[in-house]
Amino acid sequence: MSWSAAPTETDWQRAIDALTSGGPVLLLAHVSPDADALGSALAAGLALDSRGVDVVVSFGDDPFVVPRVLRTLPGQHLLRAPAEVGERPVVASFDVSSIERLGVLQAAAEAAETLVVVDHHASYTGFGGIHLVDVKAPATAVLALEMVDRLGVEVGIDIATDVYSGIVTDTGSFKYSATTADTHRTAARLLETGLPHDVVARHIYDDEPFGVLKVLGGALDRATLEPGAIGGLGLVHTCVSKAVRDEHGLPLDAVERVIDVLRIATEAEVALVLKQDDTGAWRASMRSKGKVDVSQVALGLGGGGHRFAAGFTGGADHQQVLDDVRAALDAVARQEL
Repeated sequence: MSWSAAPTETDWQRAIDALTSGGPVLLLAHVSPDADALGSALAAGLALDSRGVDVVVSFGDDPFVVPRVLRTLPGQHLLRAPAEVGERPVVASFDVSSIERLGVLQAAAEAAETLVVVDHHASYTGFGGIHLVDVKAPATAVLALEMVDRLGVEVGIDIATDVYSGIVTDTGSFKYSATTADTHRTAARLLETGLPHDVVARHIYDDEPFGVLKVLGGALDRATLEPGAIGGLGLVHTCVSKAVRDEHGLPLDAVERVIDVLRIATEAEVALVLKQDDTGAWRASMRSKGKVDVSQVALGLGGGGHRFAAGFTGGADHQQVLDDVRAALDAVARQEL
């Protein structure tokens, strides 16, 4: 399934009415949040908080740990661990294409009287009650900014920083094809607030422990190129085990940038990194150059994403997860090519 309907004025009005109805509100990012997911939720949270709404922000990871590169995003005082959020009649999710991506907070979303979904993925499964989903948006953060505007809240440095962080990451620093002239105009508007864009970029891209370099080097040394995979389009893949991370004292989010280096291989249409989490399960991150929709691969394996970037959590058998991805990539390629 591929979502294509854009949000209507009625959708927006219903969402704003629900979020400002006076009841407690819970805003959710997806598990293992990135800057687009958490930045969007925090931006909306700051706007609602300024309107006097009882609002908290969370994501469904247990243990609840904010990724290190996101700990400078403004609005962290709104964050609550899943066990602390309680029952809230209005829930809004950000950058969540399937309800399973809410992790341990899936039940909280299902129990809500109103569930608003703010997203930009074509792989969105339609699980919400109000769909603020625009697949043409380069980032969910663009929709979060529209929500802030519709709430009538001034965009200051804090909200601008959260939104800008989401846009700059989900566009690959404005490199990806979803970037438009409007994307740059939005970025200019955010920069005019005075947000320290150089500091934001440094926190996201250029500030890692030395151990990350060692893990990255090892991951690249283990990389395998399969030029005949995906009907000859090519697949490059590698893995990072929990043992390797533990050797350098690194959390799971510290290996996120491996995929960004792996994806540059000319001979491969798709790059895949399998990262073993603390439970022993293998989490897959995929990147496509555009000929293959990796969101359809991820969706079929219990995850989500968009055409160029997607992911899912597999089982404890590394080889089985790798085989599942190969088979799914071949199936999607046969449908599309």
